[in-house]
Amino acid sequence: MENNGDLELNCHATGDTRLDKAICQWITWDKNPRTRAQIEALLQDGHVEELRRRLLSRMTFGTAGLRAAMGAGFALINDLTIIQSTQGMYKFLARSFPDFGSRGVVVGFDTRAQEASGCNSERYWLGAAAGVMVTASHNPKEDNGYKVYWHNGAQISSPNDKEILKFIEESLEPWSESWDESLSDSSPLRRDPLREICHAYMEDLNSVCFHRELNTKSPLKFVHSSFHGVGHNYVQQAFRAFGFSPPIPVPEQKDPDPNFPTVSCPNPEEGESVLELSLRLAERENAKIVLATDPDADRLAVAEHSDQCVWKVFTGNELAALLGWWMLFNWKETHPCQADMGRVYMLATTVSSKILKAFAQIEGFHFEETLPGFKWIGKKIHELAKTGNEVIFAFEESIGFLCGSMVPDKDGVSAAVVVAEMASYLYNKNQTLHQQLQNIFEVYGYHISTTSYVICKEPLTVKRIFTRIRNFEDENTYPKSSGGHRIMHVRDVTTGYDSSQPDNRCVLPVTKSSQMITFTLQNGIVATLRTSGTEPKIKFYTEFCAPPGKSDISSLEEELKKVTNALVEEFLEPDKNNLIRRST
Repeated sequence: MENNGDLELNCHATGDTRLDKAICQWITWDKNPRTRAQIEALLQDGHVEELRRRLLSRMTFGTAGLRAAMGAGFALINDLTIIQSTQGMYKFLARSFPDFGSRGVVVGFDTRAQEASGCNSERYWLGAAAGVMVTASHNPKEDNGYKVYWHNGAQISSPNDKEILKFIEESLEPWSESWDESLSDSSPLRRDPLREICHAYMEDLNSVCFHRELNTKSPLKFVHSSFHGVGHNYVQQAFRAFGFSPPIPVPEQKDPDPNFPTVSCPNPEEGESVLELSLRLAERENAKIVLATDPDADRLAVAEHSDQCVWKVFTGNELAALLGWWMLFNWKETHPCQADMGRVYMLATTVSSKILKAFAQIEGFHFEETLPGFKWIGKKIHELAKTGNEVIFAFEESIGFLCGSMVPDKDGVSAAVVVAEMASYLYNKNQTLHQQLQNIFEVYGYHISTTSYVICKEPLTVKRIFTRIRNFEDENTYPKSSGGHRIMHVRDVTTGYDSSQPDNRCVLPVTKSSQMITFTLQNGIVATLRTSGTEPKIKFYTEFCAPPGKSDISSLEEELKKVTNALVEEFLEPDKNNLIRRST
């Protein structure tokens, strides 16, 4: 510890023993003058509550790894917390893999708060013990994150995430070498496999390319935005690998820029408002399809221009219906034996549309759900592969898709070029993506869904809301109806309860650290309430799963809207609990 006369004063400045200790640790350990100065300034100005917020809690692994705003403090992303996380991860890997020293770790990063990396967010198995991706994906520019991948290429899940956190907490004091930036440049262990990985990835794309000859002749034009992220070069290469002419890039958003100057939030899921530059460019270029990848290029948004000069921006669930149909259609074309269907799987997170379940019931393949977060899908892919099964498509409703199983994670690059091939095939038959979506619903039943959220920044309020739901009319009783419709089943993965199972035990893993309750109503609506793993939100997902032949869309939409509003008002009580409703 440095001999600093002011340090002793600072270490006892607030009168809160726990906070003073945390301040002292920060000032002692942080060698970054900028973030160290932030804490010293807060202390000098007497901002005790802000110091508590920054220093008295730590980041934990959510659905997308460690993610927080960038800034000084143990609760935020900065040099010190990255060093602490990496030290803990190193110790965990050294314990888990005897040959860790020779296997190493793959590290990638996107454009956030640094120069363009030339490295997209896809993960490949190089025989490494683990991987780290430094990214906050589609979060605002103030955020960053630290996603950890296991040796099988999938994001870590329980119990490994909890074990790593334990090792992090035991490795908080930085090793003396941790601040020596020259070590990474001089280490003989360091190498950059980007070129060979990119080549291997483009080769692997052949496994989901089914109509190359048609692609080479396609007159269809595409516009692509990489949202100031790292997707541009890889989407261009993927199109060439499929035989297409490259898509037209949005020039203002083509190159990596951590400030995201053309969008307030670099999330293509927000729809037409954030796709403005892409849509206007497509209109000028007479391009029918817009593709948009988020900054780390693992998610994909798609819009289609109709003959009525209207843009249709597909939801994640609608895109999943199209991609699921496409992957199944081509799998059946290359596997004419129906018996092969017994080893085919499609996967979706439990808050996503049940459209793949409807496919499976008619077509005869297997469908399984996982907890929210692609880490659970990646884990399930690995389990199924070990028993000789094949996952041909997986998705989460927040525009995350995996076509095939090249990498056990969502992949916006491969999804973009697969959408392009599907669109080219359909347009060659004088059919649009939207028309094909309607055809799918006619055959498998209309699946109309809505997703939204309320903001709640008080953890005690969130706890009170979900406690009330679990004791709605009496102790340990859940609601019996919503919007005038009887609730048939309740599944609560926080407590492990599922009334649809003979033993009332949840099939999905129990997740006590987050809140999630699903209601299945008598009229076919499925509704889920859950807390976000990365933001102060209570999310709600509702879907009307209509049987084939029921095609009065307006009445289905009206019924879904009615039940959704009732669910929010009756169960969340936004006004009473001072919840902030999503702005429209």
